[in-house]
Amino acid sequence: MGSTKQSHGAGQGGFRQAQAWLHTWCGLWFSWLLFAVFLTGTLAVFDEPITHWMTPEHHAEEAAALAVPAMPTAPLGQRLAWAANYMEKHHPGAAMWELWPSDAQGAGPLRVYWFDRQQQYASVDLDTTTGAPLAARPTSVARQTLGGHHFVDFHYELHAGQVGLWIVGIAAMAMLVALVSGVITHRRIFKDFFTFRPRKGQRSWLDAHNAVAVLTLPFQFMIAYTGIVISGLTFMPAGVIAQFGGGSDAMRAFQVALNEPGKPQPAGRAMAVPDLEPFVLRGQQLMGQPVRAVVIDHPGDAAARIGVYGWNHDDALRQRLSATTGLAMFSAATGDVLQVRLPGSVEGGTAALAQSVIGGLHMVTFGGLALKWLYFVGGLAGSAMMATGAILFMVKRRTRHQGEFGEATARVYRLIEGLNVAAIAGLAVGCVGYLWANRLVPVGLAHRDDWELGVFFGLWALTLVHALARPPAVAWREQMGALAALCLLLPVLNLLTTGDHLPAQILRGDWESAGVELFVLTTGVAAAWAVRWLHRRGAAGTPPHRPVRPDLPSVAAHQGSLA
Repeated sequence: MGSTKQSHGAGQGGFRQAQAWLHTWCGLWFSWLLFAVFLTGTLAVFDEPITHWMTPEHHAEEAAALAVPAMPTAPLGQRLAWAANYMEKHHPGAAMWELWPSDAQGAGPLRVYWFDRQQQYASVDLDTTTGAPLAARPTSVARQTLGGHHFVDFHYELHAGQVGLWIVGIAAMAMLVALVSGVITHRRIFKDFFTFRPRKGQRSWLDAHNAVAVLTLPFQFMIAYTGIVISGLTFMPAGVIAQFGGGSDAMRAFQVALNEPGKPQPAGRAMAVPDLEPFVLRGQQLMGQPVRAVVIDHPGDAAARIGVYGWNHDDALRQRLSATTGLAMFSAATGDVLQVRLPGSVEGGTAALAQSVIGGLHMVTFGGLALKWLYFVGGLAGSAMMATGAILFMVKRRTRHQGEFGEATARVYRLIEGLNVAAIAGLAVGCVGYLWANRLVPVGLAHRDDWELGVFFGLWALTLVHALARPPAVAWREQMGALAALCLLLPVLNLLTTGDHLPAQILRGDWESAGVELFVLTTGVAAAWAVRWLHRRGAAGTPPHRPVRPDLPSVAAHQGSLA
């Protein structure tokens, strides 16, 4: 995160120099992956608006649904009876019934869910005035896409399952090491936060790196630590193995014990499902929330139990770190209360509550839109910290180095230059290319979401080939130019392919779509400015990418580090 002069004190100087070395090299080898994880995690903060923009077929349906006047609906008790009667008639053998009688205001759709023979979640909507099943409404052909969830998946597992989760976890540990060693190395951490020397080459990169690092240091620590903790059972499964044994069923058994404590086994004696309204009214009173769902385990059996789950109001979610709803569980046979969970509490005791809170901190499930924007800005600053650190590493070594890799040192540093370009500019090109693919890949194409992912990874790979084939200064200009063009032309592409455009989005109040396009345009303007700056820097005769040559070790060569 900053520089430190080589100390002449034997003890402290040696320790600080060791921390500077650790900070530099640990940061370098993980900076490219951490930049990708941080940038996609930042975009994942607004994964729902991105998904909304990437599914334009739904916009007309959503607008039409809002325009339909509210229809008179049956009271709660009647809705519950209709839902139970439908399930008893059509799915009597289901191991679980899940009934959603209304929205938080007592209106809205009446919907029932169950697991089919393939153990897939199935559902049907019922008429709120007659209880009859509704025919599937004709809908337009919606494009198959991961939408913004692509950035969520890449952020925590790189689309590589458990292997990717482990890789990201190791990178997060390396980030903690780099942060701690950077703080130890940097003597003037707060003074340098207020120092910026423009147009000073290496000093300017160092000042920028220090500023964004210090500004977001608590946020970076929190994100790295919570990211590791929420996947702690994957990294440290000894407790689960000791209690539930190994094998593929161990984690499933653990999840059942954690999320469904005391779930009974079927008794084998038939018993009709009782009237559900008294259970729901008692449940609402016990947990202090309106009913969201009624879940019946082993319906038609004497051991059946009835769970009443509550609705989370938006205001309450903004005030609670844990996003869990209220729950009241009853015995269907006796009516006894088996369990009560208040909103914000979790099963599993204090440890489970701590993990839930830590998950809420990492995934910003509380605080509302204002906190999401704060996380978004913090994520962009963290990405800038890693990018400036990686660039600073090479800025300091273009004219001299210590021959760390022997005769291969120049080739290694040339590879690092190319990786810097592809990891920073190339990843951004891949991200906006993913949005272009959403509009250009045919809507009816099979496995269409895989084609969108293929464009993302394919473009990213091409930027690496390009960065290694072209001189670094030229590669930076060309990739930033491609990023600017893709961003600034995306609204034009959207207009040509869907007929939608930014002014129309703003006029109809579609701020999710408008927000995506405004951010892309802002990114395009920033990339165009970067191209102009790089071009003027080259035209002024500044040699930003002179060949790396060996030189005598110096204090300056030992200074600084990389976040």
